[in-house]
Amino acid sequence: MRHLYSCPLRWSDMDAFGHVNNVVFIRYLEEARIDFMWRLAPGEGSASFSGGSVVARHEIDYVRPLVHRHAPVTVESWVTKIGAASMTIAYEIKDEDTVYVRASTVVVPYDFAQQRPRRITAEEKSFLREYLDDGAGNDAKQQEGAVAA
Repeated sequence: MRHLYSCPLRWSDMDAFGHVNNVVFIRYLEEARIDFMWRLAPGEGSASFSGGSVVARHEIDYVRPLVHRHAPVTVESWVTKIGAASMTIAYEIKDEDTVYVRASTVVVPYDFAQQRPRRITAEEKSFLREYLDDGAGNDAKQQEGAVAA
């Protein structure tokens, strides 16, 4: 499964050439990632992901320039790796016809009271597995079947 987030383009996002500034794409990724991670907690009484997280790494490939327009772009995201204390989220920033950016982020759940990383809980892993796609055609259902075998 993939998470979709609609991101409006703002004039302030543009550089001198009328393209979305490269730094702004990181903000788009952040907005989509926060929207994705908070889907587990609201209304369920879950404390998952609410303690905070930190970004350990960003990797971004700028595929095509994105110029200002009134239509928003879509940030599609999914999980490519779940570790004991980190996860990797992949993204494409695109519209129906064009991919503008491909990116990934390594996210570490963080206990700010203790000032250290923490392990991913069983509840969080269960949520993340619903969005797992490792790029080799292995989605969450295939992963679960492999574990059960």
